[in-house]
Amino acid sequence: MPFKPVSFGKQKRTKPTSPSKDSQKTQVQEEMVTLEEERTYREGTVAIRDLLSPSALNVESSFLQLGTTFLRTIFVVSYPRYISVGWSAPILNLNLTMDVSMFFYPVSATIILKQLKKKVGALQAQLSADAEKGAPRDPLRETALRDIEQLRDDLTQGIEHFFQFGFYVTLYSNDKEELEKITEDIHNIFGSKLIHSKHVLYQAEQGFNSTAPLGIDELVISFNMNSSPIAASFPFISSELSSDDGILYGINKHNNSLILFDRFSLQNANMVVFATSGAGKSYAVKLEILRSLMMGVDVIVIDPEMEYSHLSEAVGGTYINISLASESKVNPFDLPRPVGQQISTEDVIRSAVITAKGLLRIMFGKITAAEDSILDRALIETYAKKDITASSDLATVESPIMQDLLDVLEGMEGAETLVVKLRKYTEGTFAGLFNSPTNVNTSNQLVIFSVRDLEDELRPMAIYTLVNYIWNIVRSERKKRLLMIDEAWWLMMHEDSAKFMYALVKRCRKYYLGVTTITQDVNDFLRSPYGQAIVNNSALQLLLRQSPSAVDTIQKTFMLTEGEKYLLLDSPVGQGIFFAGNKRAAIQIVASYTEDQLVTSNPQQLIEIERAKKEFEEQMKEG
Repeated sequence: MPFKPVSFGKQKRTKPTSPSKDSQKTQVQEEMVTLEEERTYREGTVAIRDLLSPSALNVESSFLQLGTTFLRTIFVVSYPRYISVGWSAPILNLNLTMDVSMFFYPVSATIILKQLKKKVGALQAQLSADAEKGAPRDPLRETALRDIEQLRDDLTQGIEHFFQFGFYVTLYSNDKEELEKITEDIHNIFGSKLIHSKHVLYQAEQGFNSTAPLGIDELVISFNMNSSPIAASFPFISSELSSDDGILYGINKHNNSLILFDRFSLQNANMVVFATSGAGKSYAVKLEILRSLMMGVDVIVIDPEMEYSHLSEAVGGTYINISLASESKVNPFDLPRPVGQQISTEDVIRSAVITAKGLLRIMFGKITAAEDSILDRALIETYAKKDITASSDLATVESPIMQDLLDVLEGMEGAETLVVKLRKYTEGTFAGLFNSPTNVNTSNQLVIFSVRDLEDELRPMAIYTLVNYIWNIVRSERKKRLLMIDEAWWLMMHEDSAKFMYALVKRCRKYYLGVTTITQDVNDFLRSPYGQAIVNNSALQLLLRQSPSAVDTIQKTFMLTEGEKYLLLDSPVGQGIFFAGNKRAAIQIVASYTEDQLVTSNPQQLIEIERAKKEFEEQMKEG
């Protein structure tokens, strides 16, 4: 008998649950519990935003109130046909608390070209219709047509790109009435530049969010604009270094304006120039000399490498070569001839003794306290030997020379060592430098002292003597003068000369003198405490390309940003940073063709100039 299954009615069959799905469900439940626990924990903690956020936020129709501060956002609706570079400067330079946001939305050139094509067709049709009717020409439509055609060409060639540009300003004030006044002022500033602006209405919260540092544009109020006017809208405002008086130093690299300045209009007329070899420092200084001469300023230069001879010859200056074999002599014992000043002769003699003793310390090296005292007495007696005392008339006296000092020392007890050291400068190898009366003529508007032919051992002494001689000239007659000291690090090598240089820089303002300190050995110069003091007492500073070994010192001394530091490392010849008081700007030194021919230091260019000069002279002889 076949077996038949017994049916117990219809039953629902349940599919067994997969163990993997059960575990996933459990995991999701655990994660939800964890998230809930984290949310509960965060609600009980204090975050930075809780500390910074105001205690209350009140949203009104046209402003926000954050705690006790009122806020209002202004947005730009339209711009004129032309906007100048830095048009936002008057607003950004206001002494107000504000947030400024700029939003740029790129637009495909294809879309814009299609719309411009339609606009061109409509304008041309309107102009043609007016012409057929005999109506007068419409300058507005003609100008719009030219602008659109130009923009189409630029977009097609990739010269320009198209954007939608949003410009928002949020103002802050502690008083509602003051906020209304500030708002009106901002609208007036925009209006003066033919820029139409409005402030928010029922969008105060969206305006605040749009200018908060979140990068979110909730206002979405933009204006169609191409690349050029957008570039002019960037809020990178550079210090203007232009004045009605003064000379041209170069071009402001930030905004292409001229850097015109009168150094005598500042708190002092001193200047420092720091750069590596070949960066253009001598070029820049010679340009300043040439342009200052045209303004009637007298210029004196200490030239260590005979770089200024060509300039001197071109302008008819006096070029004086100081060397052991030269006939030009400068006496280190010369005295100033004060004119129209109530300065006692005793003070003048005392100052001359101190200065001469500083030179002798450079000559002799280290001296003992006893020797210092002997030198002090010997110098006073040396001046007295020439009848130079407190009752003398400095206008008629004859200054002593080094031999007179030696004669006095030979008669003093305990001066034997000093006599031996000094004889080298009166009878020995160096006898021709300091042992003669001064015979140079410095009455010219440009006077250049060359020390190129001096040995390195003598250069610090010679430069010290020359600076002292120039200082005497300056004190004898007050007039506008510039003193250019090239390779000034020679003076920083000895404490006495560095101290004298600092005193000169600090006091020269009273005598209408501006001192320009030029050096390529920045570390050697700034390592001296007097070098740092000279920088602090120089209202003008010019930094050109720097070496990697010196740039960190420069950055610390002049408090440069990282961007300015790398600018000095990578800048080409003739570019750098120009400081005038508290203002600074990136500068490009520029010269006309004629100026370039006079001030160039390029050896190849100088050879070509000399060759052309010889050819011209030969042609003149033949003619």
